[in-house]
Order: sequence, then structure tokens, then C-alpha cells
Amino acid sequence: MIGSAIAPQLALMQLSDSFFPSGSFTLSHGLESLVQEKQLTSSEDLQTFLKLLLRNKVAVTDTVALIHAYRGSAIDDLDAVRLADAQLFAQTLVEKTRETQRKSGRALLMVASSTWQDVQLNSLNEDATTGKIHCLHPIIFGVVGRVAMLSEQHTVLAFLHSFITGLLGAAIRLSIVGHIQAQQILLQLAPEIEKAYHTAASMNLNQMWSCTPAIDIAQMRHQRLTHRLFAS
Repeated sequence: MIGSAIAPQLALMQLSDSFFPSGSFTLSHGLESLVQEKQLTSSEDLQTFLKLLLRNKVAVTDTVALIHAYRGSAIDDLDAVRLADAQLFAQTLVEKTRETQRKSGRALLMVASSTWQDVQLNSLNEDATTGKIHCLHPIIFGVVGRVAMLSEQHTVLAFLHSFITGLLGAAIRLSIVGHIQAQQILLQLAPEIEKAYHTAASMNLNQMWSCTPAIDIAQMRHQRLTHRLFAS
């Protein structure tokens, strides 16, 4: 039997690994549009794109909602989880983003329910079926982190790590960077990821905000691309 100290560490690696089928690898968050339109052409552009997403959107919106979902789950308050989900849905203005968040959230819930046995996951599956919850990906990730015995901090770091590595993987497929450059960028972004956690942890749901207009518009244009590798 795995020791109590080791199990959460293994769960952290499992959740943050691209091998875990959460569906996030199908998303480019507007990156594909910017690349095809020649607005993003270098590793420097990519780093700017990732920093903007972290600072002006993910840290102050998605991660805030994730943390409050985790905290609600930790005290067995699913109403708090549902509230975080509703607030994040209202805060996510781009329809395609809401749609992909729901799809990847439901995919994550399905995988988690088949991997871990937990009454909250069963309740959320019922909520998703009856429409009581939008089932957005950051919300489900927060609950799954608690179910997997991760701390709040480790849950957030797993989420942010998988978010960034997913986009770096997309950049590799779009031929913006190679594998070595991607690893270098990931290491350079470590302080940004840490800062994103501390920023989000200090905010309440009513303080969520985002300001990434160029990226949002790129996401809206994505569905009009002639050729697409990604869902967003």
C-alpha cells in the first residue's frame, strides 16, 4: 500500500502529466489563429503570449475560481463549488472559451470518476446531467485535486503546469519552437506560475477580472480558419 506521504506526490504527477486525458491538449487558446495570421512568429512572441494569459486571465479568473471550488470541496460544500462555477461562467465572455471549458471539464469529470471513488464526483456528475452546474474545467480540476489528496497549492500548480505545457505542446506542433526551447521557456516561466498562485489565492470570486482583448479576438477568429489543428 502506498504511504500517505507518497500518494499525494504521485497524484500531483498524475494530474499535471500530459498523459492524463483531460482534453486540454486539444486547445490553443487563440495561439493557432495568431500563428496562422503571422502575428506570433518567434519564441519571444510566445513567451509574451503566455505571460499575458497568465497575468491577465488565468491567474485572476480561472485560478481564482479553481481555488474557491477546492475550498468548497474541502469542507464538503458543493453549493460553494456551484457558485464558483457560475461566477466563472459569467466571467468568461468568449462563447468558444465557455464551450471548450465545459467540454474539457466534463471529460475531466468522467476520467476522474473512473479513477477515484468519491461521493462529490458522483454528485457533480448528477449536477452536470441535470444542468445544475456548467462543469467548467478549472472548477472540476479543483475538486479532483482535493479528491486526489493534493493540497490547495499543489492543485493550483498542477493546473497551471498542465495549462502551460499544453500551450507549449501546441507551439511545438505549430512549429513556433522546438522541444528544447519549450523546456527552456517552461523553466523561465516558473516565477510567473508561482506569482499566479499567490495572486489568485488572495482574491475572492467578486474580484475576478480579465483583460486579454487581442487573444480573445484571436479565439473568436479561430473557428473561421480554413485549417485547424486545435479546438480553440
